[in-house]
Amino acid sequence: MLQRLFRPRPARETGKALYQSAVAQARSPELYARLGVPDTVEGRFEAYSLHVILLIDRLHQQGREAAEVSQALFDAFTKSLDDALREMGVGDLSVGKKMRKLGEAFYGRVKAYHAALEKLPDAEELEALIGRTLYAEGDAANAPAMAGYAAAQRQALAAQPLEALLKAQVQWGPV
Repeated sequence: MLQRLFRPRPARETGKALYQSAVAQARSPELYARLGVPDTVEGRFEAYSLHVILLIDRLHQQGREAAEVSQALFDAFTKSLDDALREMGVGDLSVGKKMRKLGEAFYGRVKAYHAALEKLPDAEELEALIGRTLYAEGDAANAPAMAGYAAAQRQALAAQPLEALLKAQVQWGPV
């Protein structure tokens, strides 16, 4: 009975694996070298957020199992943020406040990206959003190219069978 109670839930493991896939893609050197993503804490947060949001967008309204996996993906993302804050030396008393701010920022991004992605192929709103977020501390001249990359990744994810994604088998497109 205890073994059944404490065994990992499949959605949780899938969510963690999807998050690791998003992180690997967000760490692609080409994003930083060719597309000018700022190689800073904020730039990486934005790159990770974008890739997690693209996965959440793909899983959106795809049934109960996809909703569980999407929640597990979000949970893995927030756990990673919490761990990163602690590794950066943020004290235990401040972590909660910083996590609340990051959570609010992420939810705002989810809402904004969802609206911008729904307007594709008109990329004007997506380009503006990427310019305000991903390139907030740098040169937004690459925002149109990054919007094209995000749209292509969205198409690549949409072309993949849901069953594969629910097994954390993600094929990201090229940068």
